[in-house]
Amino acid sequence: MAKAPAKPTLPQLHPDEARALIEGRHGNPFAVLGLHDRGGVFVLTAFVPGAESLLAMQGKAKPVECAALGEGIFQAILPKKDAYRLRAQGHGAEWEFEDPYRFGPVLGEMDEYLLGEGTHRRLWQVLGAHVMTHEGVPGVHFAVWAPNADRVSVVGDFNIWDGRRHAMRKRGATGVWEIFIPGLTEGVSYKYEIRGPGGAILPLKADPVGFGSEHPPANASVVRVIRGDWNDGDWMAGRAAKHKIDAPISIYEVQLGSWRRAEGNRMLSYTELATQLVDYVADMGFTHIECLPVSEFPFDGSWGYQPVGMFAPTIRHGTPQEFRALIDAAHRRGLGVLLDWVPGHFPTDPHGLGRFDGTPLYEHADPREGFHQDWNTLIYNYGRTEVQNYLVSNALYWLEEYHIDGLRVDAVASMLYRDYSRKDGEWVPNRDGGRENYEAIAVLRNMNVTAYGQVPGVMTVAEESTAFPGVSRPVNHGGLGFGFKWNMGWMNDTLSYMQRDPIHRKYHHHQMTFGLHYAWSENYILPISHDEVVHGKGSMLAKMPGDGDQKFANLRAYYGFMWAHPGKKLLFMGQEFAQGAEWNHNQSLDWHLLDHPQHSGMQALVRDLNRVYRETPALHVNDTRPEGFQWIESNDAEASTYSWVRHGGGGMVVAVVNMTPVERQYRLGLPAAGHWREVMNTDAALYGGGNRGNAGAIDSEPTPWHGQAQSALVTLPPLTAIYLQQG
Repeated sequence: MAKAPAKPTLPQLHPDEARALIEGRHGNPFAVLGLHDRGGVFVLTAFVPGAESLLAMQGKAKPVECAALGEGIFQAILPKKDAYRLRAQGHGAEWEFEDPYRFGPVLGEMDEYLLGEGTHRRLWQVLGAHVMTHEGVPGVHFAVWAPNADRVSVVGDFNIWDGRRHAMRKRGATGVWEIFIPGLTEGVSYKYEIRGPGGAILPLKADPVGFGSEHPPANASVVRVIRGDWNDGDWMAGRAAKHKIDAPISIYEVQLGSWRRAEGNRMLSYTELATQLVDYVADMGFTHIECLPVSEFPFDGSWGYQPVGMFAPTIRHGTPQEFRALIDAAHRRGLGVLLDWVPGHFPTDPHGLGRFDGTPLYEHADPREGFHQDWNTLIYNYGRTEVQNYLVSNALYWLEEYHIDGLRVDAVASMLYRDYSRKDGEWVPNRDGGRENYEAIAVLRNMNVTAYGQVPGVMTVAEESTAFPGVSRPVNHGGLGFGFKWNMGWMNDTLSYMQRDPIHRKYHHHQMTFGLHYAWSENYILPISHDEVVHGKGSMLAKMPGDGDQKFANLRAYYGFMWAHPGKKLLFMGQEFAQGAEWNHNQSLDWHLLDHPQHSGMQALVRDLNRVYRETPALHVNDTRPEGFQWIESNDAEASTYSWVRHGGGGMVVAVVNMTPVERQYRLGLPAAGHWREVMNTDAALYGGGNRGNAGAIDSEPTPWHGQAQSALVTLPPLTAIYLQQG
């Protein structure tokens, strides 16, 4: 009679391995936990803290009781290497679950190769938290880059924030850790518990590629699904034409949290903004909405310019799906959406990127390169390939996943120069001994090449406050590759002029003309941004000299000057109706002011300026080309008047501006004979003015003036801009 085969002996788990699991120190738990073939014996090892007994179940086979080795570690021999579930009992409770350590890797060989090389263009598709079905089981896959960590775990309410329970698998030389946790769904909060080099436990970290976040001041990442349906096909098909240098571009800059508030000072949701904001901007005739940063940020007072969740639309207004719906609604109303994007620095909050794996990973180790003294923030290490990949991929993410039409890059000057806001000895020269930051320049060029190359029809904009050459020149021609640049010089000069008492303006006359000396050196946007109405600078209305009516007249004249000046337009919210108070991010704009005729008149003026600008090719087709501009008179300092011609699209417009509170009968040279309609007069009663002007039109006379063969005697009301169009 043949003997029955001997029952296999359970291999012993080494005490050091067991102790490392129990203490949460094990850097390679997948080598121990799960089901492994140990010399032809299928050994299951599980770590289930709190369990007193454990059963393993494979299909319809009889459950296998696991041996308790103590402190939550169990082992058993299973009949085959196949899927299994676990059923635990402990402290009067029973629970059944899938073991995360029975699942193979999610990341493939190509992912691993590109991650290791630092060239994975769509980083968000592999890192972060993804709801998925893996090996037939629904759950969430987590992946994070932490190359110098000894151990990384996912923690959350689902595992009582116990870093021993879901320690991750390290993917070789990539520095990426991953784990699939079955049974988790969208909406789960999580962080990473990281043991740095030497085993030191760091503050819990939010996910650098997390798609959602908790409501501040809570700061855990939240599992979010970012894909969804779009209904903006018509906009997407035609948007490229709306971003060309010869297109009318008029941008309404918005801080979503303070544009308008609901009862109780509650911020509006993305859903509410999708109707209220979108309808308002469309009615006002702007072509684009530009949002101050929406990437998740911990501190309201930073307005988003110190982001932590670079891949997460802020939860202050709703979920990623609701943010998507806001963009979709704007597109369906014919509006583009730009986002302020902040690759220049990040805050030092413990849950953020700083010393992410216990080492200066995203930032420079040397504070002379890695710390912004002005803002108490950390500077990205642009020379590190993975960091460059992270930033460029993030730019692409917003453009692809959320159909964002463009990115306005914040504080470009702080990136371009190693000595930005630093004294001698406080900065590190580049390899040639100079101040240019070659690595940051490479990041910006890479971002622009990627954005324009991968997502047709978008636009990128630089807020660059110096005369760095070629900001909006293509990369293959030696430039940075941006589509447009904010004209900070024009803004500073003209606002300085406008704040002066008109009696003194003649001594500063060319502050208003100087911008034409370099107007064609870049593709410019003329910005009156949020930066001009904060930190004690007062509102636009408060900057203007004179009494109440004169303040409004000055501001109307300035907007008239701006909309006829070469360059695309940008106005920060509230300035379109002349908000009286400085912007306060903690409350709504002062919409009640529209009950007053002067404020509603200013709003009507901006609406009409946008309409005339859009409908008149001469005012936008040659915004970036010298052939679109011709001075009629730029030197009349004594009268503080300016006049010029805008050419384009086969037509022309004459603009004449009186910057004194004196009405003038002014002989104006005209570039052609005929009837000239007054298509804009900022002194119109509709706008709150005195309704003085030229009865709607003038006729030229063959009297040479201002170097022109034709001229006309024009009534110039005090502090007024007038546009004349032939026909």
